[in-house]
Amino acid sequence: MSLPTDPLLLVDDREANRDMLSRRLQKLGYKVVLAADGPEALRIIDSQRIALVLLDVEMPGMSGVEVLSTVRQRFSPIELPVIMVTARQQREDIIQALTLGANDYVTKPIDLPIAAARIQTQLSLRQAESALRESEERYALAARGANDGLWDWNLLTGAVYYSPRWKLMLGSDEEEVGASPDEWFNRVHPEEAARVRTDVQAHLGGSTSQFENEHRLLHRDGTYRWMLVRGLAIRDTTGRPSRFAGSLTDITEGKVSDALTGLPNRILFLDRLGRAIERRKRHSDSLYAVLFLDLDRFKMVNDSLGHVIGDQLLIAIARRLQNCLRATDRGTQCDTDHTIARLGGDEFTILLDDIKQIGDAMRVADRVQKTLALPFNLDGHEVFTSASVGIAIGARDYESPEAVLRDADTALYRAKALGKARYEVFDMEMRDRAVARLRLDTDLRRAIERQDFQLYYQPIVSLERGTIEGYEALLRWPHWDRGLVYPADFIPVAEETGLILPMGWWALREACRQLANWKVDLPVDMPLTMAVNLSGKQFYQADLVAQIRNVLTETGVAAESLKLEITESTIIDNTDAMIGLLLDLKALGIQIAIDDFGTGYSSLSYLHRLPIDSLKIDRSFVSCMTQDSGEIVRAIVGLAHNLGLDVIAEGVETVEQLDQLRTLGCEFGQGFLFSKPVEAPEAQALLKHQPAPGFVQPIRARA
Repeated sequence: MSLPTDPLLLVDDREANRDMLSRRLQKLGYKVVLAADGPEALRIIDSQRIALVLLDVEMPGMSGVEVLSTVRQRFSPIELPVIMVTARQQREDIIQALTLGANDYVTKPIDLPIAAARIQTQLSLRQAESALRESEERYALAARGANDGLWDWNLLTGAVYYSPRWKLMLGSDEEEVGASPDEWFNRVHPEEAARVRTDVQAHLGGSTSQFENEHRLLHRDGTYRWMLVRGLAIRDTTGRPSRFAGSLTDITEGKVSDALTGLPNRILFLDRLGRAIERRKRHSDSLYAVLFLDLDRFKMVNDSLGHVIGDQLLIAIARRLQNCLRATDRGTQCDTDHTIARLGGDEFTILLDDIKQIGDAMRVADRVQKTLALPFNLDGHEVFTSASVGIAIGARDYESPEAVLRDADTALYRAKALGKARYEVFDMEMRDRAVARLRLDTDLRRAIERQDFQLYYQPIVSLERGTIEGYEALLRWPHWDRGLVYPADFIPVAEETGLILPMGWWALREACRQLANWKVDLPVDMPLTMAVNLSGKQFYQADLVAQIRNVLTETGVAAESLKLEITESTIIDNTDAMIGLLLDLKALGIQIAIDDFGTGYSSLSYLHRLPIDSLKIDRSFVSCMTQDSGEIVRAIVGLAHNLGLDVIAEGVETVEQLDQLRTLGCEFGQGFLFSKPVEAPEAQALLKHQPAPGFVQPIRARA
């Protein structure tokens, strides 16, 4: 027997014993690694391949028997032989070790010829077992291959032998298949035919060591089956191929099934939907529907409980959908064939084939939503979810499955936009909205490349003095076709697509640049701030503080002159991390304001922890002051003052509102009473005329 390439591991706590036995084994040609105790031995076994272990029974700390017990939890006696080394009187230890799976033992003092013979015996048994296992694996592979179709192509004569199994896999009888290569190539799906021929020629030409190709072959029933075709060319002494033989394996199930849930995947779903479309073309009274489902809170489950629980939830949903559709079929409301598929992630689709009316699809959608709303118990976690559903009805003349799926997805998007946990049926208005949204997205990208945006500036006025204390920079989009576009029409799309990031940084830089230009002409002692809105997506950028610092450095604006406005929802999403960011910004000297205060989440639980300077009262509260006597505004102003914050009222439009705000102690205001948002030159001109336009003295001062 040849010596193993892997080393022997010698474990003994006595250095003299290790060194002596190691040298003697190395003289016999073995490689040896040494370990002074059990833990070191286990680390070596974990880190490299070992042929055999010589293990001392009696060691301090972790005994040899304990080491053996740990090793046997991972390796069988054949995978890693262990010979125990023991004193003659340690009879009970030997029995225990053999019971735990020791292969053999030698006694001290070690008789080297006997030890070498026992080592060689164990290594021979291991080698023989390995060879037997390889032989069994080859046999199993051959047996499994017997279920495949076989083919043998004589390249000299051009004849091909197709085994009976090859023909049966494609639904053909023995006599229906000839001996031509065209019996194979003419059955290949048109989309893959060129690739198959190219790969065959590459192998026959010697460019690849073997041929392996996945493609679809036409079955006798008119469907296509996914096949894995393997082959090898046999060459003569000159290297010229004379034969080309191989096997055909049906891999349709793996290709068209979702690996996690076992449901049909996108490939199979689109295939069955395509058949429904063709049937509709042949029979005008045929009706089908596609339901596109998306879970509303799946990301939260993954983030909070982990992907293992997330996968369990997807499997449970698949089972629940199957049970739900089976129950629906048994009823009288919707007696129809169906296909449930998982497209990927948390997206599922349902094809309802040959339904009677649109209401059938709506009833199924309603039943599905009620079923999924019930709690799931996953490894002791009670999980709730819901689904938004988009429905596309196959009543119109669809030409492709992708078009039906697109319209169902459009309806799904509409359902989510209207509040989730609901269903919507596709109509052409949705298509028009989707096309308009796509056009808006395209135009936004072009506008960002060309920097077509423009900032307007609305003054922020001291309600006591009437002077302009600062401006809020407001983004506008002078569209080349639609005219001036306001933020409400494009910011939501920008947020969703991520385009808000380049837009937001451009707006911040441009606002600071404009402020720097104005300050050149202003008196040194005249303070002026610039308020800029920051998107929540900007706050999630790791280099937020560094980018803002760079903008201030580039434009020469003092940090104290910049006020960043953020919304309550941005803060509440991750309060602790947001407080850290705000503290970093405050350390630069930047002012922080909460915009549209009171319209989002309840703020009292965290407001006192935030390092902010001011609250901005939403215009909806200011406009209602005459009806509710300003009680909401009074409460916000009182809260802010108790926390040492300034208050800015938005949407001030009348003198009555101005007087009420001053009475309540509100420090600042902005709104049409003073000025609408204006372009930079007009905003600069307003600075020269103080007090601000529209400002009136308090009643007592006028008296």
